[in-house]
Amino acid sequence: MSKLIIIAAVGKNLELGRKNDLIWHIKGDMKFFKEHTMGHPILMGKNTFVSLPKMLPGRKHIVLSRSSESSFPDDVTVLDSLDEFDKFKSTIKEDIYVIGGASVYAQTIDKADMIYLTEISDECKDADVYFPSFKDADYEKEILEDHPENTPPYRHVLYKKKGLL
Repeated sequence: MSKLIIIAAVGKNLELGRKNDLIWHIKGDMKFFKEHTMGHPILMGKNTFVSLPKMLPGRKHIVLSRSSESSFPDDVTVLDSLDEFDKFKSTIKEDIYVIGGASVYAQTIDKADMIYLTEISDECKDADVYFPSFKDADYEKEILEDHPENTPPYRHVLYKKKGLL
């Protein structure tokens, strides 16, 4: 059975983005994102899809959108609800990565088997979207990489739901 995995980069106050864009563009984090999501389906909201510079190669794009617009490319799977996604997920064997935005993270956070967070040691006072809080006591926390020399410093952390093999 496939796992639902969230991947995000957040600031000290769980800041995610500003004006439908990332706040921090950290080369090492972009590489980490690509390495983990490559070859896997990625789930996102419409605004996140629109914010992408282009379709991300090597990944099946799944977009949650209530609008019935036909403005999505033919190879994008558009689902209108989380219930529809849950049905769709049961037909997928690969792990599915949730890549944003805030609304999709909030809808899937309690269902996530794993969460990869890039925790950035910086703040953004004018952020306009935030990562949802979650019960970290339900997860085993593992620091995968620490980059204190970077500006800003950051670390990659894996939260794995307790009891998950």
